[in-house]
Amino acid sequence: MVNEKVLDLANKISKTKRGSKSEITREHPECKILEPVVTEEMAEVALCLELHKPKSAKEVAAICCKSVEETERLLWELAVAGACLVGEKEGVDKYWLEIWVPGHMELIVNHPHRENIKNFKQIGQAFDGYGKRRAPIAAGLFPVGTGVMRVIPIEKSIEGETRRASYEEISKYLNENTVFSVSNCSCRTAREAMGEGCGHLKEDMCIQLGDAAQFYIRTSRGRKITRAEAFEIIKKAEENGLMHQIPNTDGPGKTHAICNCCGCSCLSTRNASMFLNNDFVRSNYVSKIDKDKCVACGECVAVCPVNALKLGQNLCTKTPITPEKRKDFPSNTKWGPEKWNVDYRTNRQNVVETGTSPCKTECPAHISVQGYIKLASKGKYKEALELIKHENPFPAVCGRICPRKCESACTRGDIDDPVAVDEIKKFIADQELNVDNRYVPKLRHEYEKKIAIIGAGPSGLSCAFYLAIDGYKVTVFEKQKVLGGMLTLGIPAYRLEKEVINAEIDILRELGVEFKTGIEVGNDVSLPELRNEGYEAFYVAIGAQAGRNLGLEGEDAEGAITGVDFLRAVNLSNDIKLEGNVVVIGGGNVAIDVAGTAARLGASKVDMYCLESRKEMPALEEEIEEALSEDIGINNSWGPKRILQQNGHVSGIEFKKCVSVFDKNGKFSPIFDEKETVIVKTNNVLISVGQGIDWGNLLENSNIELNPNKTIKADPFTLQTGEPDVFAGGDAMTGPKFAIDAIAMGKEGAISIHRYVHPGQSLIIGRDRREYHALDKENLTLESYDRMPRQRALAVDGKKSKETFKDLRSTFTENQVKKEAERCLGCGATTRDEYMCIGCGACTTRCKFDAISLVRKYDASSVPLEKLKPIIVKNMIKRKGRIFVHKVKKSLRK
Repeated sequence: MVNEKVLDLANKISKTKRGSKSEITREHPECKILEPVVTEEMAEVALCLELHKPKSAKEVAAICCKSVEETERLLWELAVAGACLVGEKEGVDKYWLEIWVPGHMELIVNHPHRENIKNFKQIGQAFDGYGKRRAPIAAGLFPVGTGVMRVIPIEKSIEGETRRASYEEISKYLNENTVFSVSNCSCRTAREAMGEGCGHLKEDMCIQLGDAAQFYIRTSRGRKITRAEAFEIIKKAEENGLMHQIPNTDGPGKTHAICNCCGCSCLSTRNASMFLNNDFVRSNYVSKIDKDKCVACGECVAVCPVNALKLGQNLCTKTPITPEKRKDFPSNTKWGPEKWNVDYRTNRQNVVETGTSPCKTECPAHISVQGYIKLASKGKYKEALELIKHENPFPAVCGRICPRKCESACTRGDIDDPVAVDEIKKFIADQELNVDNRYVPKLRHEYEKKIAIIGAGPSGLSCAFYLAIDGYKVTVFEKQKVLGGMLTLGIPAYRLEKEVINAEIDILRELGVEFKTGIEVGNDVSLPELRNEGYEAFYVAIGAQAGRNLGLEGEDAEGAITGVDFLRAVNLSNDIKLEGNVVVIGGGNVAIDVAGTAARLGASKVDMYCLESRKEMPALEEEIEEALSEDIGINNSWGPKRILQQNGHVSGIEFKKCVSVFDKNGKFSPIFDEKETVIVKTNNVLISVGQGIDWGNLLENSNIELNPNKTIKADPFTLQTGEPDVFAGGDAMTGPKFAIDAIAMGKEGAISIHRYVHPGQSLIIGRDRREYHALDKENLTLESYDRMPRQRALAVDGKKSKETFKDLRSTFTENQVKKEAERCLGCGATTRDEYMCIGCGACTTRCKFDAISLVRKYDASSVPLEKLKPIIVKNMIKRKGRIFVHKVKKSLRK
């Protein structure tokens, strides 16, 4: 039960009276936030304080009729609790009350002993609830620049702006003050207490200045820092995509703090994101996009705190695309829940409704294809590599084995030939194979938390890469003696040389990742044992490294082996030679790799047999052409019936005609003509019809479940399994797919693990869902474009290639890269909702193309709290008139 004196105090701070219409009751957040930290005795003393009118303990004692010593003790307890402020005035400590926000609520949330507060969750909920209760009332009432909190632009984003104002420069506030402290972010602390953290952590986020810094230091809310340290914190925040805000009630050019905010947890920015009352928080600036320079890389979209930026298109259309302009604003319309974006923390969009570049959309990792092509055209290869590695740590690997979904979707392909995206990427990535040109990402943070990755394939290595950048202590456990998983053991060297894989893995070593090979988790060490060693989360990505048999008669004969086992044996340098004819069963990319490897190991003749017709074969067309150039026979529409043997060794195989592979619904359901058969004499049968997963004892005594196909059950978005600290991805979760799919999941696994190992963080809230969709090609007018033909790498002579395990495929020359880059149509561009933009400048820090900038639109400075009321009243009257006029105009348009 809330004490009456505490209730009185809540009303006093709120400037309301008990029994009045606007009375603060026990159920209001203003009361809920005081209840866990203020006793009746403390409240009795606090009621003798005034807003912004400092009083000494002696003065307060005279009012509350207590001894000076007792009064001073209670006042200090109130200051520690955050229910009053203290500062030295004229050599004496004086105490006063502040407004709720920015004020007491932040102070109470940042209680120095919050771990000892029984109902701290209630405090977080009250801080959150206060904003939800008060923000709707403020809709449209505050002119630009007068809100209690205000965005201040990242300073370098306005350096070229001739109309800049000193009160919107971070350096002004830091240079004018001499005492600084840094504390946890109160908004993120509140979110964390409610279990709604967004992954942006609270520590060392908010900088206090002057008297506020003194208060934070004295009450142990923050630690003292130097001006240089304050500048460094600002710089680090900007590098991590954060924006700045300041408390805005001290008057023009004054503030007592600088906050480093994210849009997904900040309770001030929520005024823009949820309530769409952007004038309440915006700076004097808005973003401006130069579409001639923009390449739709999406870097600015990712960091925009209010989703004002989205990817769109940059090509002419038959039907003009005219974004619908906002007509209703809080300043001219009644602003109720029907106008809000309540789910703003989960419904963020990457792309406008009409779509964006097909290349970025189709890439499983959504790499900024347009962006790195443009950088390559300018010879900025290291910058291009950095852009690629935001989504894919292994561009050199993928440049050799990627399925090129970006090229299949390329708009240029509807004119002549798609842009040779993969060849450009391969050229860029090959620069890094030279140690002097390596791009090693800068560590963003430093955590002592230990994470275990189980499986050193593309997904596990990708997860390790991004966790290492985030500053975690990452250990990769691999049961084989070599790293790379199926990249190393399942792909022949003539397609992906081991030096390429190892060079890119070396970057992980430079980032501090530890590798333990020859250790099978579940056999040599268990998950519980690793937990006991201090590992706080696990990413399981053991791949699908087991071959799959067909259950054929004679399958156990000597000379019959799965293609996966065959490739592993070869890649482990086991002494393997093949004699006589070889039959490969299967029509996918792995089957072609198996056939090509067999041809290089001395087989007299290699023939592939598969159920699918030539058009239905799952292998990439270019790989089929390579196989044919190496004299590998491809026999379509045949299914194996039995393996023949003599003296326990394969002597042949019988096939039956496959009439159809899929039913009318596209489901795999082969039908055979049992009367039409053929017997093929062979010494070796290599079965390459899919891969399985060998779990061993890894999941023993755990709550993790498997699907009927033996893939692991995990949430498709968060990748969390039945064991909360175990996440999974790659082929072990999806079944066999391409390396780029596994890599993309590895990054998502890293994001989930980062959130999981920090208390109070949600695996979902504020997370980029990476939902992209392509523009409508049918609506394009592609009349004006260059006639430059696609550049081609030198063709490989199949007769020469089948004699070696070296990769004989050439890479584009620098001149070819620049010519090919010119063929890109530049389909995509970023779009901006000017009203939604709050002028923070985070977007400008990410753009490598000088395509986005801030321009000054408003000319407002802050208003001191005591002068704010008449401005609000005046604007309230004007707003009523605007609402009436706007309503009339809308009715006339109907």
